[in-house]
Amino acid sequence: MNKTYKIMTFGCQMNENDSEKLAGMLEHMGYIKEEDPEKASIVLMNTCAVRENAEERVFGNIGTFKSIKRKNPEMILGVCGCMMQQEQVVNKIKKTYRQVDLVFGTHNLQEFPKLLEECQEQRKRVVEVWDDNLEIPEDIPTTHKYPFKAYVSIMKGCNNFCSYCIVPYTRGREVSRNSENIIKEITALVQKGCLEVTLLGQNVNSYGNDQENDYHFHDLLREINQIEGLRRIRFMTSHPKDLSDEVIEAIVACDKVCPAVHMAFQSGSNRVLKRMNRKYTREHILELTQKIRARVPGVAITTDIIVGFPGETEEDFQDTLDLVKKCHFDSAFSFIYSIREGTPAATYEDQVPEEIKHDRMNRLLDVLHELSQDGNAGYQDQILEVLVEEWSKHHPGQLAGRTASGKLVNLNGTADDIGKIIKVKITEAKRFSLEGVQI
Repeated sequence: MNKTYKIMTFGCQMNENDSEKLAGMLEHMGYIKEEDPEKASIVLMNTCAVRENAEERVFGNIGTFKSIKRKNPEMILGVCGCMMQQEQVVNKIKKTYRQVDLVFGTHNLQEFPKLLEECQEQRKRVVEVWDDNLEIPEDIPTTHKYPFKAYVSIMKGCNNFCSYCIVPYTRGREVSRNSENIIKEITALVQKGCLEVTLLGQNVNSYGNDQENDYHFHDLLREINQIEGLRRIRFMTSHPKDLSDEVIEAIVACDKVCPAVHMAFQSGSNRVLKRMNRKYTREHILELTQKIRARVPGVAITTDIIVGFPGETEEDFQDTLDLVKKCHFDSAFSFIYSIREGTPAATYEDQVPEEIKHDRMNRLLDVLHELSQDGNAGYQDQILEVLVEEWSKHHPGQLAGRTASGKLVNLNGTADDIGKIIKVKITEAKRFSLEGVQI
């Protein structure tokens, strides 16, 4: 029997971590990873619902499997993740995509082995999507992409209900993991050679708010920092309204916490921020970035920006450009606003025309690229510690790794260097990366 699998992941780091758990469960059942989806006996698409183009890519990929399954009728095609938490999407798959055998959502991921077995034994389509799950299952087998770094989920869900965002509806309410289980998981990873962990949550700053033990994110950072053998701690994503002084001071005090803060501000216009239901102002963002830079030496602050939110005027957009320049973000994930059915913003009548959205995006990118070039120039001739991760995708013969602040570095070396933290002298600062040599 062909027991191979292929997982196709769309979306954020939370989805990547979920895919690692799906891979772990499959390998626990005796399956072997297969890169070619046409040869795999099980193909899973772990989907994202945050933006329209991600959904379109998923449906396009599902469509290609109509002919693939005709050649390989024994293949099981499963679709899971955030898109499956939307009733209209599940109904569309049931009606239009007969090639899909298995459908499940974000809340019943741990049920996957049972659902797969049911699908295989009964040879019929299985659809099971839970509305929510107020517990976080523990001890799910996980196959991490790298042995030397790993994602670790510390919570799930979101309580913020930003007017443009579908996540609270697909990921549910905020639920924090027990800190003892998090420490246990990271300790086990370190014992297997893991040097770096990235703590994941839709809003890590609100970790512990759902519990009654007065133990919060800054406490967790300090406790993880004491794990012997661990070298680096990262975290994402941070909601600005919950980024407290206690968290900033924990970053300062903990030598293993990387000087890198991802803080999604989304818009520089107070009027737009209010419509987005973000619960902070541009003045708060400016004060927060100044405070972080003053307290955390060498910090890199990255962000998310949405262009073309309903009702955004040219004046609102200029406010965004102004805030980007004043905060001097190291880099930004910038997105054109995408209507998400089921969110309040989808019903707003003052949608911004597509051509205006694209024009504003291009102007924003011009500013961001200039800031990135200026920021990277400051690393010229510096000696930095780099965790070497893999062979460079864009520079043949070179390795690629990350500094503690998250800067991408291309450098010389051999395969033996992968998975090690080494000292590198920066020889050239480019717009999106740094070039260096080992010393």
